[in-house]
Amino acid sequence: MLHVNENYSKIQASYLFTEIAHRVSAHQAANPDAKIIRLGIGDVTEPLCDAVVKAMHKAVDDEAARENFHGYGPEQGYAFLREKASKVDFQDRGIDIAADEIFISDGAKCDCGNIQELFGNDVKIAVGDPVYPVYVDTNVMAGRTGANEGGRYGGLTYLTCDASNGFVPGPEAAGDADIVYLCYPNNPTGAVATKAQLQKWVDWANDRKSLILFDAAYEAFIRTPGIPHSIYECEGARKCAIEFRSYSKTAGFTGVRCGYTVVPKGLVAFASDGSPVELRPMWTRRQTTKFNGASYITQRGAEAIYSPEGQAQTKATIDFYLENGRLMKEALSALGYEVTGGGNSPYLWVNVKGDSWEFFDKLLKEANVVTTPGAGFGKAGEGYIRISSFNSRANVLEAVERIRKVL
Repeated sequence: MLHVNENYSKIQASYLFTEIAHRVSAHQAANPDAKIIRLGIGDVTEPLCDAVVKAMHKAVDDEAARENFHGYGPEQGYAFLREKASKVDFQDRGIDIAADEIFISDGAKCDCGNIQELFGNDVKIAVGDPVYPVYVDTNVMAGRTGANEGGRYGGLTYLTCDASNGFVPGPEAAGDADIVYLCYPNNPTGAVATKAQLQKWVDWANDRKSLILFDAAYEAFIRTPGIPHSIYECEGARKCAIEFRSYSKTAGFTGVRCGYTVVPKGLVAFASDGSPVELRPMWTRRQTTKFNGASYITQRGAEAIYSPEGQAQTKATIDFYLENGRLMKEALSALGYEVTGGGNSPYLWVNVKGDSWEFFDKLLKEANVVTTPGAGFGKAGEGYIRISSFNSRANVLEAVERIRKVL
């Protein structure tokens, strides 16, 4: 008899963004003439920059000529992109990360989910609350949790992220966790962590022989000097951390799909007999077995992000989104709402002083504006909504006026 993976039955009935899409579709069907402004899911709206488009066009031409054609590429990524990423993202910042410690993929979301395949099912997991759902759901699927009761899964350690700790929990809350997921700038709260705060996590992980999975998908939005762009800015992080990077928000690659994961040489976990096992060869093996690599065209586009033109153009786009966030934060603050995020993040985390799904429905039905209810990110997200700054300036200004009228 064929059996299913019954761990899937533990997962809450609907993935957050699927439920949002369902409610928005129902509202649109009931109000076909309504102009809905979407400030919910974190999808970009501005087009790819010129440097990327030109590079991808050239890569298409390469594929059209026998002498320049590329078929299967290296599963770890082409050297031209790995070398640029290691130099610009790390070495130019004084961080010791080599090109062969970088693994190009089709996006950070996939890597955040796939990385857990390297670890035993008995490892203890700690996540923030509120949290990006992928960290939780992939471990539920793998069988590392109990049932969901009261909005939390048995077997997981939840690190409450709220106003009392600036939405940055400390390692004292992690208990005996073997793996902790950290994301800064944070999705969904928009909060950033200082180097001192991250160093405490690194020291804790090294002391316990635990692992930090650090999601740096939004690092390109950091504008405040001194805020770390990478966990590897902390002393000792190479011995206890894997970092995920994304071109989705950095350069508008949400539809193109490209990112990478850093697995340093010498980073180890342990076999059942206590002997150390290096993780980089394991990740290499996983990728070469289950992944055929991001396309040549995509990787040439990603390479162009690191050109002087690409750096300037992508920064200008991110500055555009940050200005959207500033305008919305200013308006919401003037209405008396406490707002975290913006400035160093594309997300605003708004204390709505009530039920987050009710507030979501109110803005959808009365203002035709889509946000994201904080409850969808975890128990501690109740009472908040997340607003994304990814949209046109005209839509953001219109959304602000609509929200003012409703609130």
